[in-house]
Amino acid sequence: MSAWTPNSWKEKPIRQDVTYEDPTAVDRAVKKLEHLPPLVTPGEIRRLREQLKQVSRGESFLLQGGDCAELFDYCSQDPIESKLKVLLQMSLVLTWGARTPVVRIARMAGQYAKPRSSSTEKYGDKMIPSFRGDNVNGYDPEDRNPDPERLVSAYFHSAATLNYVRGLLSSGFADLHHPFSWDLQHVRSSAIREEYQGMANRITDALQFMSTIGADQTGSTAHPMASALNTVDLFMSHEGLLLEYESALTRKDQDKWYNTSGHFLWIGDRTRALNEAHVEYFRGLENPIGVKCGPSMDPKDLGPLLDILDPNKEDGKVTLISRYGADKIDDYLPAHIQAVKASGHRVVWACDPMHGNTETSQSGLKTRQFDRIITELGKAFRIHKDHDKCVGGSMELEDDDLRTNYQTHCDPRLNYEQSLDVAYLISGYYEKQRKGFQGL
Repeated sequence: MSAWTPNSWKEKPIRQDVTYEDPTAVDRAVKKLEHLPPLVTPGEIRRLREQLKQVSRGESFLLQGGDCAELFDYCSQDPIESKLKVLLQMSLVLTWGARTPVVRIARMAGQYAKPRSSSTEKYGDKMIPSFRGDNVNGYDPEDRNPDPERLVSAYFHSAATLNYVRGLLSSGFADLHHPFSWDLQHVRSSAIREEYQGMANRITDALQFMSTIGADQTGSTAHPMASALNTVDLFMSHEGLLLEYESALTRKDQDKWYNTSGHFLWIGDRTRALNEAHVEYFRGLENPIGVKCGPSMDPKDLGPLLDILDPNKEDGKVTLISRYGADKIDDYLPAHIQAVKASGHRVVWACDPMHGNTETSQSGLKTRQFDRIITELGKAFRIHKDHDKCVGGSMELEDDDLRTNYQTHCDPRLNYEQSLDVAYLISGYYEKQRKGFQGL
């Protein structure tokens, strides 16, 4: 295999690339990015690597959440705080149910690019460039020409988001001595609401008990869990789609190369061909790497792909993010698990139940049925155990409800209440497993 550099990807075929009208403007933007400081540090990336090793061994649980396509407008106080709140609350529920640490990765501070199946779309009676994300062009149909200055703007929006997140976490936002209120009024089923409230009460009681016996005090004599009650690690992730941006923020530390635009980056379903640019770029990074794994993944390619991305077979170096759809996961996931076993790699398996379950509602809007999301999650748990804005949920949303609060510019996502539903369901699954029950 040829020598790797942060720019050796330029010698390979590339998909999902962006064509700019002015190459010199691209060069100026890239040089500016190369001059700017890293957004995250190699030390933080190494800490995540260690935590993902534990996930790959079944000693921790991975929770990744956030926007499919982040907008620059989301770089604001309320959206940032809201995302942190739901991630922290979900992780607390999961920690309680699974009795295991949770590794938290947010799709924030950089998830500005969006792969598209077509480079153009119809608007009225003419064809215009597709919206590729705020770091490429504008959502407004009149602002669709790719602008390389948006790459620099993406950096500063990411930096501002990271700065506020770090400030919140260091100032007690994640302090479980003052947990968020457990608002369960969205749960229309009284039986489910009672079950959720019981779990919330048990969590609150446990926190109060630790406070009573002094197990949550800080200082040299503190209980080992005390620091976990005061703050948390939260890592940032995005799809490494625009390689001009990613390579400009690739820096060397201790003779190894790190992408410092985020702690965790992934390769999409459309860009993971073995001999193409994205795999070439990712193979040289020390960052933990994600790979979307769907029906189009040939099991025969999985071993060779892992060999390229993780030649030393390091635990947790690669996370396989499965995205099949509720009606296809049984057909594809078992063969992919067998291929990984045969390869000798120990990966992190993550289930993305969103992207394989997209459909168009009768109102013409893209949506995802909550029951299909839960079905895919449940099947993923079962299959793995056997082998060693959305509709529904506790809010009982219907098709017509989408128009009342449709807030996404690309793919629909879980709202706050539905996200908690998922956490409660998974937590309940683990509780039942401990008590000898089966099923999700």
